[in-house]
Amino acid sequence: MNSIFNFFSPKDKLFQPLFEQAGSNLVKISGALVDTVTSKDQVKRREHIKEVEKLEQTGDDITHAIFLGLGKTFITPFDREDIHALVSALDDIADYIYAAGINIDLYNIKTINKAMINLAQLLFEMCTDLESAIKELRGFKNPQLIAEVCLRINAGESKADQICNTAIAVLFDDEQDAIELIKQKEVLQLLEMAADKCDDAANVLESILIKNA
Repeated sequence: MNSIFNFFSPKDKLFQPLFEQAGSNLVKISGALVDTVTSKDQVKRREHIKEVEKLEQTGDDITHAIFLGLGKTFITPFDREDIHALVSALDDIADYIYAAGINIDLYNIKTINKAMINLAQLLFEMCTDLESAIKELRGFKNPQLIAEVCLRINAGESKADQICNTAIAVLFDDEQDAIELIKQKEVLQLLEMAADKCDDAANVLESILIKNA
């Protein structure tokens, strides 16, 4: 009887805590990225990148646990497709943040330009917003907050596009070293892609809100 009861137990006892862990992990990894790009000491920068790497693995573990739960749980808090899309977007954010951080190290980028710092700080704000919206999925008690977060993240994604495109244009105008240009351009685009994935997550949250609020 216990196993039958557990199978039909309230959904959020499994999924909601994992969603919130994923949101919290995004705030941590985006914070570690900010530390990476604002650190002027190469040794400390590598320490922050190692933290980014560790948190990316933590995010992978959370994602795996949620997908495992989808395979084993009959009743879910909302549509399986929405759960899959949300978790995939959250995982993608962490992946792109990790890729940006690791490439800063692999490419031995010594000069972090202002645009990279602005994008990292913007990502931290967007991830913090995502975390607060994800918490509100527990009972949908404040749907207005979720809606406001989605609007801010959409605006943030547009701002990230502008920062990235402007910075790349400046690179083509000012950077004489073609190899350095390519390195910095790739990091900028990875940061911008992370912002795109934040917007993807916000779009899924909007869909969940419409269906369940």
